[in-house]
Amino acid sequence: MIDPITTQKIKDAADIVEVVSDYVHLTRRGANYIGLCPFHNERTPSFSVNKQRNFCYCFSCKKGGSPVNFIMEKEGLSYHDALLQLARKYGIEVNERELTDKERAEQTERETMLIANEWALKHMESNLFDTEEGRDIGLQYFMQRGVTQEAIKKFRLGYALDRGSELTDSARHAGFDLDVMKRVGLVGTTQQGKDYDRFRGRVIFPIMNSAGKVIAFGGRDLKGGLSKYINSPESSVYKKSNELYGIYQARADMVKEDKCFLVEGYLDVIGMWQSGMRNTVASSGTALTDGQIALIHRFTNNITLIYDGDAAGIKAALRGIDMLLSHKMNVKVLLLPDGDDPDSFAKKHTPEEFKAFIKEHETDIIRFKAEVMLEDINRDPQSRINAINSVVQSLACIQDTIARDIYIQECSKILGIPDVTVAKAVAKSYADLSQKWKRERAIKQIESERSEQSATHSISSAEGENASSESNQPHNNYYQEQPYAFNLNRLAPQSLPLEESVLRQAIKYGFFPICNYVNEEGIQTPLYVIEYIDDELAADNINFTEPAFRKTFDTLKKIKNNFLIALKRFKEKQTDEIATMRKMRIKEFAQEDLSVSEITRKEKFLDKELEDLKAVQIKEFTKNYAGIELASHEDSEIRMTATRLLQERHQLSTIYLRDGQQIENPEDALDIIIPRSLTEWKEWILGQLLNKEMAKLANNKEHPLSPEEEKDIQNNINTIFKMRKQIAKTIGDRTLDPRPPRGS
Repeated sequence: MIDPITTQKIKDAADIVEVVSDYVHLTRRGANYIGLCPFHNERTPSFSVNKQRNFCYCFSCKKGGSPVNFIMEKEGLSYHDALLQLARKYGIEVNERELTDKERAEQTERETMLIANEWALKHMESNLFDTEEGRDIGLQYFMQRGVTQEAIKKFRLGYALDRGSELTDSARHAGFDLDVMKRVGLVGTTQQGKDYDRFRGRVIFPIMNSAGKVIAFGGRDLKGGLSKYINSPESSVYKKSNELYGIYQARADMVKEDKCFLVEGYLDVIGMWQSGMRNTVASSGTALTDGQIALIHRFTNNITLIYDGDAAGIKAALRGIDMLLSHKMNVKVLLLPDGDDPDSFAKKHTPEEFKAFIKEHETDIIRFKAEVMLEDINRDPQSRINAINSVVQSLACIQDTIARDIYIQECSKILGIPDVTVAKAVAKSYADLSQKWKRERAIKQIESERSEQSATHSISSAEGENASSESNQPHNNYYQEQPYAFNLNRLAPQSLPLEESVLRQAIKYGFFPICNYVNEEGIQTPLYVIEYIDDELAADNINFTEPAFRKTFDTLKKIKNNFLIALKRFKEKQTDEIATMRKMRIKEFAQEDLSVSEITRKEKFLDKELEDLKAVQIKEFTKNYAGIELASHEDSEIRMTATRLLQERHQLSTIYLRDGQQIENPEDALDIIIPRSLTEWKEWILGQLLNKEMAKLANNKEHPLSPEEEKDIQNNINTIFKMRKQIAKTIGDRTLDPRPPRGS
């Protein structure tokens, strides 16, 4: 199993042009690249590679996708093996192995820390509104700073009471281990050994990760103490260099706007958010790191740095330029008027004025650096040389050749030296950097291969040691005995393959509509596979007997709303991509010597192709979403269960029948295969119950039954037969005339 962080690192590193170029000679055409399709024989290029969106597509055979999808299709690999191949290409270390006992303990500790942080935040949120001290001091401070009630709720601001050990005592009373509270930095200990609240008397800014988990706190002093701000220490849940304040609140808008604003402080983020720039995050006063840039890059390629207009702000704007450019980010900078920060500037201007100011004054980062560096030097030739070399170094970090050439021309004018001279200096610097990057990748690749061999050997050894002991373990330890009744949840171990089949389908197809139903408002609404399965199991009192299966299924139900939000965002982004592709093809038509009727015919054919592409992409997104989410879940049982079920080469029949017609695509036959799997599971359960009742009758001679007992058994047998018939009948009925899911 590849851990989620490494998976994301592989995806971020994989460049579609570099990956496809290993198989296809590509020619630049506008913003895209074209070549002969590697998936079918053709003479005229129809294979398009979109570098900006990092995907490829063949307009003839309809194949393509991300770098991972491309490798899967071209090499015939699984998703997992395609990731491994890309990891080797980019020198990314991948450790695949089972977790050790120590790592499992650390993972449990992580979950405990997150629970403790969430409890503490709720406690401090309550303090802000529900205590006199919180309202008079904490809430009053936020109001004076212009923070609205909406923003307070959105960013979950709080207040720690100034009572020495109030939070500590409450945590102890709530049953929390104080050692955990100390590791997350909520509780401190004096030299005399007395526990106290670290954040006492401070307003609280919770720091959340991109998933919305509370991982740390920032506390601002209100009484003029020595430390204006204190923060949580680093822990297994919080690495400051990998986190950004406000990322959870901003991520959706970063994708929607395809842009990120980066500021320095908590209140800067909140002030920008209140002014409508909700795609804003903060580095919390630290120098920008690789981890933070990578986090932004997950949501957008475009970033604008916003700083104060004083000397410190200019210096901050110059930090991290090379790092941002090497991450292939499009970077701009905005300096506010001297004396203003984003928060104060937002208070002085309407949201419309602020947005207009940004649009008018944000500057390309390379131009900004060139101008600032020349303004800041004296007439000393060496100072001028140093400034020019610094600009050259930044230009060399731009990996796109055309972008680099354009910047060279711009900077040569600003620097006042020939563009040929600048180009030569940049080329030398770029060559040096390229060699450095190649060496780093080579070293990482060697280390990765060694780690992979070591991990494989460890796994093989562990499997050999455990094989005999596992084979002797009775499978019944998966289950807890329950009182006998007509409860379809009473199973034996042989039902595990049937449970796995249903759960596998829930993970693969859970967010596909299986049919439609009319809700209470009379609106036709899709019934998703996950809802249908949940409804069917509940109706017949069935549950997964394996705890990991139950946990995985319950988690899958909970992420449905997240899926709907993500799907909406995906479709919005997809619309822009399709429009760009259409524009490119229309432009190609215009360059050909075609009649009006031929152009019209080609446009219609193109629109059909793009609609097909759109449908395929949505289907792939829907199919992959649950697996990606579960495979990156913090709970190891959920993560490992989902990964195993998705990686197993277990396939249903490739041909299904509906009304006498063959259906080869599983996604088009869900109303057949899902009820079929449920029916097989239910019928097996009833068969087991029937065998048990029949065995009682067969043992009547050895264990005589009373007339009442024999009558009860006969009634049970009759009931089972009726249930089997009803299950077979209602499966079809519910598919054709579905009930609304429970809780709708």
